[in-house]
Amino acid sequence: MKAVPDLVEEIELTPDETGIDREYLKFVLNEWDDQALEEALLVKDATGAEVVAVGLADDPDMEQALYTAIAKGADGAVKLTGGGLDTHARAAAFAAYLAQEPADLVITGVQAPDDLDGQLAPMLAARLGQRHVSVVVGVTVQDGNLVVRQEFSGGRSHELQLPTPAVIGLQASRETPRYAPITRIRQAMQAGGLQEATVDAGAEASGLTVRRMYRPEATGHAEMFSGDTEEVAGKIIELLRERGIVKA
Repeated sequence: MKAVPDLVEEIELTPDETGIDREYLKFVLNEWDDQALEEALLVKDATGAEVVAVGLADDPDMEQALYTAIAKGADGAVKLTGGGLDTHARAAAFAAYLAQEPADLVITGVQAPDDLDGQLAPMLAARLGQRHVSVVVGVTVQDGNLVVRQEFSGGRSHELQLPTPAVIGLQASRETPRYAPITRIRQAMQAGGLQEATVDAGAEASGLTVRRMYRPEATGHAEMFSGDTEEVAGKIIELLRERGIVKA
């Protein structure tokens, strides 16, 4: 699981313009990871499997996200120390943890809004030496094997059957992610259940350096009209005439 900046917030760049200023930002759970959690819970509902949510301690507000996962139905949650921020470092940290705590199935969000590279699932699968399918829109279990539906452009999809262990990059769950009321989240916090673990992921990094980030350029503006109904209507008609949209 990954915490990402809330996109409704006003995002500011750091003074050197090589990243975003995280100090005053609100962070939320990556929407694709929320979908992945829901799909894992659906598999649990159908098979009785155990679901454990895993996130990195370096992510702001990660404890809140992990307790929310427990409140939604996860059997446990783990906060990892020793990971990094980019996809390579995250994959190394999760792989180090899964080497100690193997899982039959790993479901992660296909991407995150702050990178959009879609590389976590394939990198993690490569490190674990396991099968991998991404852009998945459904996971079920039949006769001990996984049946996954993979989506393509144009609305096309197909089904694949594969044995476990496997790593899935989920695009969308079969159901809308369930809601956890704040009272249940507080109950999960009071009951505990959040474990902490330290992993040695090594000095992993993507090798890429951000030289500069740019603020979006304003390409237009909104014009507000005041007055009564007739005055505003007249101003709109005049504007449309100026733009050549209305010729009468």
